[in-house]
Amino acid sequence: MRSMWTAALVFALGATGAQAQDSKSAKKPAAKAAPATPAAALSEEDRETLYTLGLSIGRDLSLFALSPEELKVLQQGLADGLGGKTSDIDPKDQAQRIQAFAKSRQALAGKAALERAAKEPGAEVLPSGVVYKQVQAGTGRSPRAVETVKVHYEGRLVDGTIFDTSARRGIPVEFPLNGVIPCWTQGVAKMKVGGKAKLTCPGNTAYGERPPSGSRIPPNAVLTFDVELIDIPGDTSRQP
Repeated sequence: MRSMWTAALVFALGATGAQAQDSKSAKKPAAKAAPATPAAALSEEDRETLYTLGLSIGRDLSLFALSPEELKVLQQGLADGLGGKTSDIDPKDQAQRIQAFAKSRQALAGKAALERAAKEPGAEVLPSGVVYKQVQAGTGRSPRAVETVKVHYEGRLVDGTIFDTSARRGIPVEFPLNGVIPCWTQGVAKMKVGGKAKLTCPGNTAYGERPPSGSRIPPNAVLTFDVELIDIPGDTSRQP
């Protein structure tokens, strides 16, 4: 399963790993590098493509929450790898350390996000650790866990990256409230029809170790959702 920290790991290793693919090749004279393409020769399309590549890499690496000093070290490693500079460090030997480093930084960023959310005016921390904040009061009733709800939502990582949104698609979604992640089951059950809320979900109340395949969500990620409860289809509350 490809997660955000895995993508970051692949890039970080790949950029510096070319010279380590064949240990015998280190004994051969390095081929003269091709001259860099002059900046003026880049087409607008190429510039956009390269910028998008950098933007994607930067978003993947944002998981590490690097300080300016740490970023300089990373940039040096990338430059040395791209330049073919030899090193006594074998990237393959560092893979587990990089993964551990990524998980540690992710955990710290998630903890900080939960603490910030809990301090927001009107926020309520549920027993599970979910932080619930009403943004707009509803006028209807709250749904029961066994009912289907109709909502608009937007999901974000702790760095603000939007990984899914029905609001931008303009099409609300329906699902049984007891068939989604625990954070939603608990949070949406506190809402009333017509209301809006912000849910900040600890990793174990979101997707845990198994985020959706193909998503940018790393394992055990803290997630934030803006939710609008539009309707409770099949509402029988008015029946005697």
